[in-house]
Amino acid sequence: MSALKDKLKGDLTASMKARDEVRLRTIRMALAAINMEEVSGKEARELSDDEVIKVLTREAKKRREAAEAFADAGRAEKAQAELDEQAVLEDYLPAQLSDEELNRLVEEAIAESGAAGPKAMGQVMKVLTPKVAGRAEGGRVAQAVRARLTA
Repeated sequence: MSALKDKLKGDLTASMKARDEVRLRTIRMALAAINMEEVSGKEARELSDDEVIKVLTREAKKRREAAEAFADAGRAEKAQAELDEQAVLEDYLPAQLSDEELNRLVEEAIAESGAAGPKAMGQVMKVLTPKVAGRAEGGRVAQAVRARLTA
C-alpha cells in the first residue's frame, strides 16, 4: 500500500476521533476515489504514491470548479463547503509551484527542446509536464508556455 494512502487512512481515524466533519467527509471521498481508480480497468491493482497524487489532484480540481459554479449561482455556503474540502485535499498534495519557479522551468524546457514560436508548444509541454506533475495545474502551465512562446 502506498504511504500516502496509509496516511489518509490514519488521518481518517484521527478525524473520526476528533469529530472533524469536513476532514472526515473529504478523506472518505478521497479514499473512495482512490479505491475506484484501483478497481477500474481490466484488473484490480494497488496505486503508487504518484497515482494517488493524480487522483487527489483531480478531486481538488473538481472541488475548485464546483465552488466556482456555486459562487456564480449565488450559493455562498455550498461554495465555501467545496473550498473547505479543497483545502483538506491540498494538505496531501505537493506544494504548488510559484510563478517564478514555473517560469524558470518553462525557460529550461524551451531551451532543452529548442522550441521557437507558438507552434512548438507541444514539444515544450512534452518536456515540461513530467517536471511539474502534481505541482502545477495543466492549464496554468499551458498558459505560461503560450505566453513565453508568443512573446
